[in-house]
Amino acid sequence: MKKVVLAYSGGLDTSCIVRWLRDRGFEVICFVADLGQGLGTGEDLEAIEARALAAGACKIYIRDLQEEFINDFILPSLKAGAIYEGKYLLATALGRPLIAKYLVQIAHKEKADAVAHGCTGKGNDQVRFEVTVGILDPRLEIIAPVREWEFKSREEEIEYAQAHNIPIDVTKKKPYSIDRNIWGISIEAGVLEDIEKEPPEDAYLMTKNPSQMTTYPRYVELYFEKGVPKKLDGKTYKLKTLISHLNEIAGAHGVGRADLVENRLVGIKSREIYEAPAATVLHCAHKELESVVFDRELAHFKEGISQKYAELVYYGLWYSPLKEALDGFVDITQKKVSGSIRLKLFKGNCVAVGRKSAHSLYKKELSTYGKEDTFNQKLSEGFIRIWGMPYKR
Repeated sequence: MKKVVLAYSGGLDTSCIVRWLRDRGFEVICFVADLGQGLGTGEDLEAIEARALAAGACKIYIRDLQEEFINDFILPSLKAGAIYEGKYLLATALGRPLIAKYLVQIAHKEKADAVAHGCTGKGNDQVRFEVTVGILDPRLEIIAPVREWEFKSREEEIEYAQAHNIPIDVTKKKPYSIDRNIWGISIEAGVLEDIEKEPPEDAYLMTKNPSQMTTYPRYVELYFEKGVPKKLDGKTYKLKTLISHLNEIAGAHGVGRADLVENRLVGIKSREIYEAPAATVLHCAHKELESVVFDRELAHFKEGISQKYAELVYYGLWYSPLKEALDGFVDITQKKVSGSIRLKLFKGNCVAVGRKSAHSLYKKELSTYGKEDTFNQKLSEGFIRIWGMPYKR
């Protein structure tokens, strides 16, 4: 009997896959990566293990990878300013290469012949898993049941799970496909596939409706050291705790929602909604701090780097030579990204309202129009003549 290690989420697709593979003669070993999706209590862990075993798995590995996820994946993307198509903060995309890394490790430990995932043939995650596995061990077979099985809809999968007594949390009335970790949530399917319709409130899990927020804003202050968030409101936190606190604070003020019709790697457009309260606040603060300490050329050049970095993450090329090279560039840019940013959270918006850094390039005496002005305006005439010289006819 061939062994296969399955990236198991506990959701509808992967729960059906366990039984589907077992019925085709595979010995299925499940791997669950805890990236902060809510597997914090014994009851949650027991439930997901019970579900895998009920579906037919012979063994299950559950690994808490939150610290590695934050330090080795989230933090580099934050420093890079990586946001795909201006809205997506890459929570799901960042988790896939880490999960794939451990799929390979467990396959080696179990002497498995193959690894499997529950990704659709229309999606990006299949690329992220398979490219990463191919880089780390090209000898492993990769099985993608959703690309070949008989089910044509999530409704049919629900019927299959019910027929085989597989406990699931999805219903035909709420058939969303959800991926969650500490950095954010990706939500698709169901009514969201109609791009003319506003997402229903029951689709959101981390954020409150901004229109129902209080009339009073919440202010937070973040302190960074060389691009790394260190303090929240003057108190030092480990990054995991800081992110968790920001998810609660910003989510309670409706911050972090995004509704995006995006360009998938496979060539189609898809509509997904995202929730990323802490990520939204941290990206906003980090960007504002860079604007204070970067010179113009560095600031403008890094915009292009940020876009390319986001594309590499989205395209599943985390372990590519170009991404490694960009990490080297980004790390150098962060040497002076230290200081504090004060932000206002109000009815779904996150706005920087205060900036402070020992490396600030902002000089009030040069920018002011008051009596403290030291800028020699007479020099501008010569500057303009030289600047415009190449363009005169």
